[in-house]
Amino acid sequence: MEASAEGYSGRSAEVNKPLLRQCEKARARSCSGEKSTPPRGLLHLSDELLLMLMDYLDPYSLLNVGVTCHVMYRICLTDSLWAKHCAVAFGSEFRSSDASYTPKEAFKLLCIWKTLYQTLTFNRPLQDILYSTIPPKRYWCRWLTLETFVTLPLVQLASNDIEDIWGIGKDLLDEKHKVIEDESIEVREQSLFKYDWKELHNLAMAHHGSISKLQEFQLQKMSSDCHGELECIFTKYMANKFKWAFSYWLFGFPKQSARHLRKIYLWWKTYNKRKVFPWGNALCDLEYIASLHFITLDYWNGKLANGEEATGIGTVNNYFSMSRSLLAWILGRKWSRYKQKKIYRETLDGVYRALKSEMQSSLITHVKFWTTAKLLLSRICTLEETAGNYVNWKLISVLPSYKLYMATEDPVHLQQIKSTLARKRRISNWLKRDLNAWARDLLPDCLYRVLEYETTICEARKTNHPVRRLFKDLMNTSAIDMFSI
Repeated sequence: MEASAEGYSGRSAEVNKPLLRQCEKARARSCSGEKSTPPRGLLHLSDELLLMLMDYLDPYSLLNVGVTCHVMYRICLTDSLWAKHCAVAFGSEFRSSDASYTPKEAFKLLCIWKTLYQTLTFNRPLQDILYSTIPPKRYWCRWLTLETFVTLPLVQLASNDIEDIWGIGKDLLDEKHKVIEDESIEVREQSLFKYDWKELHNLAMAHHGSISKLQEFQLQKMSSDCHGELECIFTKYMANKFKWAFSYWLFGFPKQSARHLRKIYLWWKTYNKRKVFPWGNALCDLEYIASLHFITLDYWNGKLANGEEATGIGTVNNYFSMSRSLLAWILGRKWSRYKQKKIYRETLDGVYRALKSEMQSSLITHVKFWTTAKLLLSRICTLEETAGNYVNWKLISVLPSYKLYMATEDPVHLQQIKSTLARKRRISNWLKRDLNAWARDLLPDCLYRVLEYETTICEARKTNHPVRRLFKDLMNTSAIDMFSI
């Protein structure tokens, strides 16, 4: 029921939490059987005042309050509250005199259907129902009449069936859509018509006048139907929406794009081949694949974009689009494999840490990711030049000041790193003295290599493009110039 949250003002945020706390206290008192004290708080108010307070809540908070106790349940069932939400979300209050459904039922069913239909591309249970038979069962045809675009073949039905499902009389049907039957077939009482779903939707809209009138018509027709199957699919969707959306994003691209995405996803990653391959097969461990990156693990756990799977998967897609741009730039440099790998990994880790809090609440674009990556690359270049060689670079990368400088670019942290390297130089010079040869003999080889200082990073310095010049070229490269998935 996420589809209709738009359109509600922020005033409910000011009262939602206090109301919910009061209702929880009331439920706790009711469960404990306390009777020695008179009722206080919200339950002491009249129904009129409670209705005024409930009017400030959005529909989802209203549902939460309604399950706290029987008093709140009765108040939250009031038609006037749900009629307002229906008017905001669907343009109609659904309160006609001959309606055999309540505004709350209308809001619930329409929200469930809208949410499910928006996820049809990766919602396998709904696909199985809609695509198993053409056309689908009459119950599902009624829901499909509410949609402008339906990805199903042309529908062939008798005129009376079309009138029952869409509400379109036979006189409104075009004869050119009439199916010509063979002479050998017995004459039918009702003629068959073959229509595109969109054409029937347009005819129904013209006949009923508006989408809200069409919704009222279908809800009235389905008032006696059982909606258990629809609610069951919605329950499965709520439990698996991040898994389904992630699986569709990871394996749903065309063949060539999917191959490129797999390369970027697994580049310089250590992984269990048995759990990853065969890629896209039912045997691969999808949860393990999601755990290979911090951002995909957050999405799997519903921590991106306030738990909105569509917005969250957009952030994930933009992140790997940036990763591809970054990798293309790094592989274009004449650097050693160690240096390429280290810069690539540290840049991605820094981008994730820098934007983690923002990713939890909103969509992050490719441009935002790329701008942050260029900023992190600048800091990595500074740290690489400060280290002077691979041994020192590996040594300082575990220092707290190294990560703090990556996060803040504070010169104080850079000075702390320089002080660490200066102490190492003094130790290295002390070991080189002839008088201290005994100390060198006592040191194991692995420790002695760590204490060496004069090994230099030479890949970039052998070319005509020093690191700083290369980085300036990168800063002048826009995100549009780079590759995208």
